[in-house]
Amino acid sequence: MREEVRRRLRRLARTALPILQCAIAAGLAWVVAKDLVGHARPFFAPIAGVVVLGVSLGQRLRRVVELVVGVSVGIGVGDLLISMIGSGPWQIALVVALAMSTAVLLDSGTVIALQSGSSAVLVATLLPPGDSAGVNRMVDALIGGLIGLGVAALIPANPITVAHRQGRAVFGELALALRGAASAVEDRDPARAAAALTRARGSQKALEDFRAALETGSEIATIAPIRWRRRSELEHYRSAAAPIDYAMRNTRVLLRRTIAALRDGESVPERLPEVLRALADATERLRDELARGDEPVHARRVALEAGRAATADLLTDGGFSMRVVVAQLRSIVVDLLQATGVGREDASAALPAMGARRPEK
Repeated sequence: MREEVRRRLRRLARTALPILQCAIAAGLAWVVAKDLVGHARPFFAPIAGVVVLGVSLGQRLRRVVELVVGVSVGIGVGDLLISMIGSGPWQIALVVALAMSTAVLLDSGTVIALQSGSSAVLVATLLPPGDSAGVNRMVDALIGGLIGLGVAALIPANPITVAHRQGRAVFGELALALRGAASAVEDRDPARAAAALTRARGSQKALEDFRAALETGSEIATIAPIRWRRRSELEHYRSAAAPIDYAMRNTRVLLRRTIAALRDGESVPERLPEVLRALADATERLRDELARGDEPVHARRVALEAGRAATADLLTDGGFSMRVVVAQLRSIVVDLLQATGVGREDASAALPAMGARRPEK
């Protein structure tokens, strides 16, 4: 029970700032629409402010456009048709269908379609055709949306904090998968490799959350002046995102071939577990250096050393599946080097050819 309460409190703490932003935006939107613009009951202005901000971060600029366009389409279609065909159950159904279809043709966003439909219902049920309340709703949508953006710009979340939180999860999952492969190879245990593969397959959600966090961080760093100085740190994460995704995919392939090699009784290169753990170390170093805002030079060095070890001397007695494992290992090295900022061609060129022998010490 205590752990569950703590988990819920942590979740509340993570969303406390968006909730505060929504509350402030709703109050300000009402004041501006009612006292400055002069709308009698501008209920949609605070609604628009909350919709634009939301508890989830990201895509706020898009939400403003979708809100205003959606409301405009719904009111326009509804006003035109109701004035021609009157109001009733089938008329409401027709107006909503046409308004939402028009919105979908204009854009694929969900907000624009929902706002078109709800605005069409408003015109079809409450507002006489041509009534100015429809135009007021459009103005309220614009007021709420712009105030929501203003609040997000003046009271922004820290984009690096969001990236740190999701990045730790992604890098941690990759390191765990590599260590799981190392333990499975070391113990000749296909069941352990299968368990590591199952966990690695479940990491896709963490990767998606990481990409969403980077999009959110980029938006915050764009619209919030006090966060502009964070853009360079965020760029390091953005550069690492795609290579880390590829590294996880290659690790899943590596684990599948590891399972096959172990089940088929293929011989395993003695140094393979050591190289896999070195790659896990490189992943964790990369995570820590990015979190500190440092150039990931240590992660780059460790990954490169592991890659140089993954030469043909690992394949002396290996069968087909184990050769695929080593080939995938080299691909993971290239992915990690790219994540540290090395270009793909340079990363590939830094590794010895597959036929090369590791020099004796």
